[in-house]
This record gives sequence, structure tokens and C-alpha cells, in this order.
Amino acid sequence: MGRIKDCFENLKAGNKKALIPFITAGDPSPDITLPLLNTLVENGADIIELGVPFSDPMADGPVIQRSTERALKHKIGLHNVLDMVREFRKTDQKTPLILMGYLNPVEIMGYDSFAKEANEAGVDGVLLVDMPPEESDALQAELKKYGIDQVFLLSPTTSDKRLDVVCAKASGFLYYVSLKGVTGSNQLNISDVSEKIGHIRQKTELPIGVGFGIKDAESAKSVSAFSDAVIVGSSLVSLIADLTDKKDEMLIEAGKFIAGLRTALNVT
Repeated sequence: MGRIKDCFENLKAGNKKALIPFITAGDPSPDITLPLLNTLVENGADIIELGVPFSDPMADGPVIQRSTERALKHKIGLHNVLDMVREFRKTDQKTPLILMGYLNPVEIMGYDSFAKEANEAGVDGVLLVDMPPEESDALQAELKKYGIDQVFLLSPTTSDKRLDVVCAKASGFLYYVSLKGVTGSNQLNISDVSEKIGHIRQKTELPIGVGFGIKDAESAKSVSAFSDAVIVGSSLVSLIADLTDKKDEMLIEAGKFIAGLRTALNVT
């Protein structure tokens, strides 16, 4: 059993929902990523999405785009991110890590080399926002050799035909984008999201995580009522950006933010 599946099954047995924070590797500097990863886990993160910096993050809003720009100033690339995962695995063999990014760096490395190195580093899942499931067979073949899950996005505009394709291809969990637009968007409609998640559940038994528009404990709690996981990115990345020159305070405040979300999710 992989770490992602194991995590969701353990949480379900305890009637809990997964908390999945996102940070960009190397933001605001390479030396803070490992302490941040550890802080997130210590304060209640169940799974972590680690963003791979890319020069054209077209699916991301301005907050995460700027985090990528800060990381790229330090020349952080896919190989550096894998090195960070290796360091994290020296002390944490339990928490699932998902690389989230874009296809180009993976294609440059080569699917076979990427899958092999990702496995050796300790990666559990991959989410490439610009890889359609219809074109994922070659990469999936390599990932499956090492038990690495490929997570796919669903959105409010996903058709039933495409939903069927995604459900057939995905593993680990499904990431439902709760809003039309880019990361960091506003105007989360809980009723609409709940209805859509109910429809998706008719198609799959995979856990469903909801992201985009979740900014605080209240919105996280609301979404957790009908999802299996709550995914938080822009709010955390914005907090990190505000404390770029105060790393000790950054770790403290990031920990408080995650702990607050975890407490909200634990309240039944």
C-alpha cells in the first residue's frame, strides 16, 4: 500500500479529513523549504504538495506565480526539488509528498528517469496541471513501475465524458478545483461545490480533495463536510511571502496557520 492510500484509509478509520498544504520549493529561499515541510507536518498536515518552480506557471494566480519567481531567482529546478525530498525523507518516512507542477521539466528529464529518481527520493504522487489524462499513458506506465500516484484536476466545467476519463486514469486522490479561474481566486460557493462532489462520487471511489478558495479555518471546515481532503495553497504561500526576511517568525506563523486549520477539521 502506498503512503497516500495508507494516509487516507487511516484518516477515514478515525473519521478525519486530510489537510493538504501547498508550498513552492525554494520559496523564498532554498534553506527554508525543509524546515517548512517539517513545521507543516508537526502542526497537522497529513499530505504535502510541493510545487516545482516553472517559468510559465499559467494555471497559478499571482501569489503562487510570485513564489515561483522567488524560487527561480535561486535557480531551483526539478533536480533541486528531488534533493529536498530526499532530505525530508531522512527524518520523515510517513508523510506523503506530491510534486505539483508542469510537464516541461519532466519531459526534459525523461519519463523513465523522472519516475526512477522521484521514487528514489521518496515522492508519492505527481500532479502535472498541463498534462491531459488522455495523453498520460506513457508517463503513467513509468510511474506505475514505482507505485507513484498520478493525481488529476477536476473543475466545475468538467464534462461527464472527461470525468469518466479522469476517474479511470487517476490514482491516489482526485483534486477538485472549486472555482473557475486560477489559484487564489475568491467567491467559494459551498453549495455548488458540495453538489459537484456528490456527482463525482457516483463515478469513483477515490478520495476527493478540494482546493482553490480555501483561505481560513471557516472555509476549510465547510469544505471538509463533504470532501475527503482540504487543500490550502495561496493563503499559506502569501503568509510565507509576508515574512520573507523573518524566517523564525515565518515558521511560527506557518505552524499556527496549519494548526488552526487542523483544529477546525477535527471538530465534528
